[in-house]
Amino acid sequence: MSDFKPGLEGVVAFETEIAEPDKEGGSLRYRGVDIEELVGHVSFCPVWGLLVDNAFSPGLPPAEPLDLPVSTGDVRVDAQSGVAALGARWGLRPLLDISDEQAREDVGRACAQLLAIIATSARGADVPAVPQHYVDEAKTAAEAFLIRWRGEPDPRHVKALDAYWVSAAEHGMNASTFTARVIASTGADVGAALSGAIGALSGPLHGGAPARVLYMIEEVERSGDAEGYVKSVLDRHGRLMGFGHRVYRAEDPRARVLRRTAKELGAPRYEVALALETAALAELRARRPDRVLETNVEFWAAIMLDFAQVPADITPAMFTCARTAGWAAHIMEQKRTGRLIRPSARYIGPAPRPVRDVQGAAEIIDGDA
Repeated sequence: MSDFKPGLEGVVAFETEIAEPDKEGGSLRYRGVDIEELVGHVSFCPVWGLLVDNAFSPGLPPAEPLDLPVSTGDVRVDAQSGVAALGARWGLRPLLDISDEQAREDVGRACAQLLAIIATSARGADVPAVPQHYVDEAKTAAEAFLIRWRGEPDPRHVKALDAYWVSAAEHGMNASTFTARVIASTGADVGAALSGAIGALSGPLHGGAPARVLYMIEEVERSGDAEGYVKSVLDRHGRLMGFGHRVYRAEDPRARVLRRTAKELGAPRYEVALALETAALAELRARRPDRVLETNVEFWAAIMLDFAQVPADITPAMFTCARTAGWAAHIMEQKRTGRLIRPSARYIGPAPRPVRDVQGAAEIIDGDA
């Protein structure tokens, strides 16, 4: 057995053609294409196609008309349970029993429906649904999403959401993507794989940081002193959200493209965010010169989603929408490998022993006797 590495960090478990995070160069490429060339230039629907099919067309299909499968008032719960229910509602068959072509149709259909479920849940069960013909008039997936959610979206909000989705569409073997691949490797249907990925995303360590960045922005707005705020947080051994990354040893390229987009769109909090970022980087470099702690995607994602008027409690659902592309691509890639994912664990428990050595055994065994 190879050397044990907690959390499997650095362990190569797959070969993939989907995405290449360049940790030293601070770049991210989707099937060889740098996201610098995609964000703001190619919308999410064809980028979904690039990741899944290695081609922009046909991309992500439009969602079908729906009634919300589950309505709890919690967008994440509605999304996870709703997409899981698609297997029964649509009669989706296990990946093990269908062709690659059928799997591709299923995964596109399910991802499109997942976006529609999230938008409908965010709108609320008590609010009348937007007529389907208005949704059908949308030119992009982000526009259709915001129409379904709000009715008449601001075009700038559409651009902001689209930029965020493209930048966050795929990022290698993170927790949710690994979960999707594990479930797909069992031969389960695509709804089960997507639902499991959403479950992995529900933890605050994966995908929830943008909401926590906004708290820092609000504190700096109140005080007007970015440098003072940063020093106070670090002096009390607090954590600055949105800085440092387990993959990159340079600036997170997704932060770079979202910063650029926030400036282009005139996001109202751009200047205060820039002041906080500048102060944080300077203080982190001064205090921790031995560590690379650059801006990560969550920092500028918070500004973009705030600009698009996405409430903090729904920001993880926006990440879910974006990551459908990466999940779908990995589900398809895993199906083609046809191999069950079955890592090993090293046993470090008690040595062989008789049952009477287990605490409480005397009472149980004597009592049965």
